Amino acid sequence: MSQTRGKYDFCIGLVLAMSSSIFIGGSFILKKKGLLRLARKGSMRAGQGGHAYLKEWLWWAGLLSMGAGEVANFAAYAFAPATLVTPLGALSVLVSAILSSFFLNEKLNLHGKIGCLLSILGSTVMVIHAPQEEEVETLDEMSHKLGDPGFVVFATLVVIVSLILICVVGPRHGQTNILVYITICSVIGALSVSCVKGLGIAIKELFAGKPVLKHPLSWILLLSLTVCVSTQINYLNRALDIFNTSIVTPIYYVIFTTSVLTCSAILFKEWQHMAADDIIGTFSGFLTIIVGIFLLHAFKDVNFTLANLPLSLRKDDRAANGTLLSTYDSFNDDEESSACLGEMQSSESLSARRNGSLSAF
Repeated sequence: MSQTRGKYDFCIGLVLAMSSSIFIGGSFILKKKGLLRLARKGSMRAGQGGHAYLKEWLWWAGLLSMGAGEVANFAAYAFAPATLVTPLGALSVLVSAILSSFFLNEKLNLHGKIGCLLSILGSTVMVIHAPQEEEVETLDEMSHKLGDPGFVVFATLVVIVSLILICVVGPRHGQTNILVYITICSVIGALSVSCVKGLGIAIKELFAGKPVLKHPLSWILLLSLTVCVSTQINYLNRALDIFNTSIVTPIYYVIFTTSVLTCSAILFKEWQHMAADDIIGTFSGFLTIIVGIFLLHAFKDVNFTLANLPLSLRKDDRAANGTLLSTYDSFNDDEESSACLGEMQSSESLSARRNGSLSAF
C-alpha cells in the first residue's frame, strides 16, 4: 500500500512539475514583452533600478503566469523529490525558446531544435532514475534537518555570497556581466526550495488537524520564502531587462538547478541510498539537458537549417579530398575567370569602337 501511494504521489508531482514549466516558460515571454513596451515608451528601465513595470499589464500577466507556475511547483515539491522536480524546469526553457521564436522574433534554428530534443531526452532519463529522498513528515523532523551542521554551513555561505554580490559586485558589474544577477537569483533559489519543502509539510500537517500555526518554524519558513522570492523576482527582472531572454533562461536554469541539487543533497540526503546506475543515470540526464540547452542558445544567431545541410556536406567532402581536388577546382575556377575576363574585355572593346574611342585601339 505504501509503495502504491508512493507511485501515486510521484505521478502527481511529475504532472505538477510539467505544468509548472509551461506556466513559467510563458511568463518569461510576457514579462519581456512588457519590459520592451516600457523601453519604447522611454520609461526608466528595470536594469537601471526603475519600477515602471509595475504599471504594465503585460508584466503583471507574466507575474501571474509565473505565480501559477510557482504554485504548481510548490505542490510538486510536496509530492516528489527536489532532485526530480527542479531539473524538469528545463521544460520551461523549451517553452520559452519556442514562444520566443513566435512572439520575440528570436529564431529557432536546427541547433535549437536538436537542443530541444536533447533536453526532453535528458529530462526523461532523470525521471526514470529519480532518487528517493528521506521521509520528512513533521515540522519537528524538518526543524532537525535544518539544524544539521552541513546545511547550516551551506545556508551561511549562500547568504554571505548573496550579500557580497548584491552590495559590492552588483553595483559595479551587474550591467555588463550576465552572471551577477543570475547568480543572486540562483543561489537564493536553493534556500527558497528548502522553504517550500518545509511549508509543504506544514500544509499537510494543517490538513491533518495539527496545530501548525503555533509552531514557530512555520512562520520562519514563510518569512524566509517571502524574502527569497522577492529578491529573486527583483534581480531576475534586472537580468531580463538588460540581456536577451534566450541567454538569461538557460544560464539561470543551469546555475539554479545545480544550487538546488546541492542543497537537496545536503538537506535530505537523497544520494546516500541510490544505486550506482541511478546516480550515473541522474548525472547523465542532467548533463544531456545542459548540452541541449547549450545547443539551443549558443548557436541561436547561426542561420543553419536542413536546407543548408547538403551544401555544408559538399564543402566538407571537397576539403577532405585533399590537394588534387583543390588544384582541379582552382584550375576550373581560373578557366572560368579567364573566360569571363575575355568576354568582358571583348565587350568593352566593341563598345569602345562603337563610341569612336581611340583607347580601344
